[in-house]
Amino acid sequence: MLMLSIKSTTMQDDKFIVRAYGFGELAYLYFPTITKKSASTQLRKWIQSDRFLSKELSEVGYKFSQRVLSPKQVEVIIKILGIPW
Repeated sequence: MLMLSIKSTTMQDDKFIVRAYGFGELAYLYFPTITKKSASTQLRKWIQSDRFLSKELSEVGYKFSQRVLSPKQVEVIIKILGIPW
């Protein structure tokens, strides 16, 4: 399991743990003010509209209808989109 240290605006020592995430679970971390279903839709739109992100994810086995993201797929997403908070 990979842990990434990030700087927090609240001065806490926050860490993002790279692990398998449900697609909606990760999407909700990126869009916490909307429903999980809407967050999933939005994250899928981001993935589809970013050719580099789509390519990188497909190289690690991502499929559009996937419900669970592998740790490697999560790594790719946060490498490109950043830590989700």
